Amino acid sequence: MSSPQVIIIGGGVAGLACARHLESAGVSSLVLEAAESVGGRIRTDCVDGFSLDRGFQILLTAYPEARKLLDFPALRLKAYEPGALIRYQGKFHPFVDPLRRPAKVFSTLRSPIATFGDKLRLARLKIKSCRGQMRDIYSRPETSTLERLKSEGFSDGFIQRFFSPFLGGVFLEPDLVTSTRKFDLVFRMFSTGEAVVPAGGMEAIPRQLASGLPSEAIRVNARVNSLDPTTNTVELASGEKFSASRVVLACTEQVASKLLNLELKKSEAHGVTCFYFASNTAPVDQPMLILNGEGNGPINNMSVPSLVDPKCAPAGKSLISISCLGATKDACEEDLRQKVLAQAKDWFGASVEQWTHLKTYSIPYALPKSNPAFFNRKQFDSTCCDGVFVCGDYLETASLEGAMVSGRITAERLVKSFATN
Repeated sequence: MSSPQVIIIGGGVAGLACARHLESAGVSSLVLEAAESVGGRIRTDCVDGFSLDRGFQILLTAYPEARKLLDFPALRLKAYEPGALIRYQGKFHPFVDPLRRPAKVFSTLRSPIATFGDKLRLARLKIKSCRGQMRDIYSRPETSTLERLKSEGFSDGFIQRFFSPFLGGVFLEPDLVTSTRKFDLVFRMFSTGEAVVPAGGMEAIPRQLASGLPSEAIRVNARVNSLDPTTNTVELASGEKFSASRVVLACTEQVASKLLNLELKKSEAHGVTCFYFASNTAPVDQPMLILNGEGNGPINNMSVPSLVDPKCAPAGKSLISISCLGATKDACEEDLRQKVLAQAKDWFGASVEQWTHLKTYSIPYALPKSNPAFFNRKQFDSTCCDGVFVCGDYLETASLEGAMVSGRITAERLVKSFATN
């Protein structure tokens, strides 16, 4: 391609979304991705015939930005059941949305996971979450999710048994200090749409975004060593140089800070450790999220992805995914894996001894934190310096949706900057 008008450093969802919107506006761009393929934190590996997402991830079909940007039918989405199996008092208890699964209303009403009052409050919260416009979420008073749940009257037991492991798996933190603005968005999305995965794994999402760009608009294995913001010249590790009138830093805040040689507002991240196992039989028979409502042991949540998408595992095999909050150092991985297996054996019995370990993903930077007083939906003020723009989910709702929103907002600002020159 001829010299691009915009260079985008980072081929994750935010960078790809930005490139797609620029392409639609007739602005050429070049995406430089350090890894061997695009996707950023959303990647899927093939191991012994199993498709393993790098950390348990889902797409919420109610995400408005995703609905606009992605072709859902082409992704061949596979849905989880609305609800969860919750481990409590030595047993698994289904806790299902009765509005979506009326046949489950009586089992849910009898569930010991919540008091009758908690169940009424949960129904009321679902109704409240769907009222008003999406933009209203970002103008509401902000506090922590835990404080919000308590203000709604939920019992401590229900918070511990359901909200802590469920939202802990979404926010990657069990104390629920995440901003109510993110909680309101996520809860509304779960209430109005489905939790799904694309056929073949989550990496199908960035692949689809990339497929809408000219082939020459993406360079992989193109690690950026330096950026000269005075000339908007980028130098790769290979020594190759590119220049453009605008540069977008669609990388982590830490990488952006290093390239600009300045201190940006610091955003910390939550980590996660995800274990994958293969088995001849599935430990459960429903495509539901499994939550640890007992509050002990390393397991926060788990699932059997092959019950959702059978093609993510070889015929006759089951794929099991287990998530533990916090990243784990290599030296501690084996010890944690043995503790996970011991807890799984307590839950499912001796069949766990037949599980085969496939792979462990320890991810320190899995999700930017969205704590109150830090969370801010707006982009950083215009640009870091002339011609340099920044985007990423740490500037929005730390999520797949937030990455797409950030990419669009950045593209809109770029197009405006070209129009005013």
